[in-house]
Amino acid sequence: MTKAIINAIIFDFDHFYNPGYVLFSDTIIKVGPMDTFSASAADEIIEGRNHLVMPSLVVGHTHIYSAFARGWANPETFETFPEILKKQWWKLDASHTLPSLYASGIVSAVDHVKNGVTTLIDHNASGTIEGALETLKKAVVDDVGLRAMFAFETSDRFNVDTCIKENTAFIETNQNEKTSGHFGLHASFTLSEDTLKKVRRNLNGAPIHIHVAEGKEDEEHCVKNHGERVVERLARHELLTPDSLIVHALFVNEKERALIKKHRAVVALNPGSNMNNGVGFPDFKALKNQAIPVIAGNDGLSMGITQEYLNLFFGSHLHTHDPQGFDMTDLQKVIDDTYAYASRRLNIKLGRFKKGYKADLLMHPYVPPTPMDKTNALGHLVFGLFSSFKPSDVFIDGHFIVHHYKVSDKTNRLYQNASKEAQKCWKRLEEGRVNLEFENNL
Repeated sequence: MTKAIINAIIFDFDHFYNPGYVLFSDTIIKVGPMDTFSASAADEIIEGRNHLVMPSLVVGHTHIYSAFARGWANPETFETFPEILKKQWWKLDASHTLPSLYASGIVSAVDHVKNGVTTLIDHNASGTIEGALETLKKAVVDDVGLRAMFAFETSDRFNVDTCIKENTAFIETNQNEKTSGHFGLHASFTLSEDTLKKVRRNLNGAPIHIHVAEGKEDEEHCVKNHGERVVERLARHELLTPDSLIVHALFVNEKERALIKKHRAVVALNPGSNMNNGVGFPDFKALKNQAIPVIAGNDGLSMGITQEYLNLFFGSHLHTHDPQGFDMTDLQKVIDDTYAYASRRLNIKLGRFKKGYKADLLMHPYVPPTPMDKTNALGHLVFGLFSSFKPSDVFIDGHFIVHHYKVSDKTNRLYQNASKEAQKCWKRLEEGRVNLEFENNL
């Protein structure tokens, strides 16, 4: 069925029409000003008056398992980043079973899509390894309908061979327009030399997805134990395959950035999480100066991405002590690089209203209180919409996933059942403990 949204503000970070229309089926057919629209071209016409229509959004790094952290009263106290991992996140991920992973996947998918996100790049860790990624895929992709990429965090705190098998099996059997896999690694300080050698033997050219220098301790551990910095270590093990996701990269130096660039890897920034953990703030300018592609993620801290755009925009001004140290052009580049990355990995076209691009789009109520055109449309988003972003309608492949702010009744029932699994998860969490033997080796 061919649909047309008419009389709307059309903006795809490149084209701008007001009033305009977009004609689509599962892909974009045509876009333009209203005076060129022919009603006979569409089977269904959707009134878009007083709405902004734009491509739906992509999250470049998240942790779906963290969905059940919401409201959890963690009795622990912590002062350092390793303590945050040991006393909070490693306890939470260890408490997950396949049913709770599925439920957290439903919650994450629904909350993200209600915030205009239709593609997720996830980095999973859980007490149950085998079948974890297929379980997440069933929830996020099959049952809610999003696009998503998945990886399991291989780490010495888990059974390494099972982690490797989980990653390789998912990568081998999932490569299509809706889903694909990365080879997941947690971080250098939880990966032994033997583990990295095993991963290299099983990588088969897949991109890795790994936390790098999220805290200074990661670099310090690597230098102390291996005589080199984290990215150097990954390069020595031949793990920096093209499109590998280097997440955070707060404390990488110029040599490491050069290696990231050389091997055509991509950096995923998560500024909100970095601020929340008190570990630092990404040096976007240094990455930009070495022409390293940068994408935006939320690290599982939130269920959207527009707030992360603002965190990066405003936080960079404070970090550089320069109110123009990160400008609209920089934000545009991050958004474009995020679309481009997801497009490459899924072998589709996302992020523009051009013929053949996927009809993943959203409608957001908006009546501009000041003049709006192509030159300042992103400014309207940053200072008018991104801080409270709730689209009324969201489409994937041209089909409603959110309609008048609601998901389907079936999806809503799955979401409502999630709290039962959360209660079970919290009970296991309260009764469980992390691997103390591994802790003592950090």
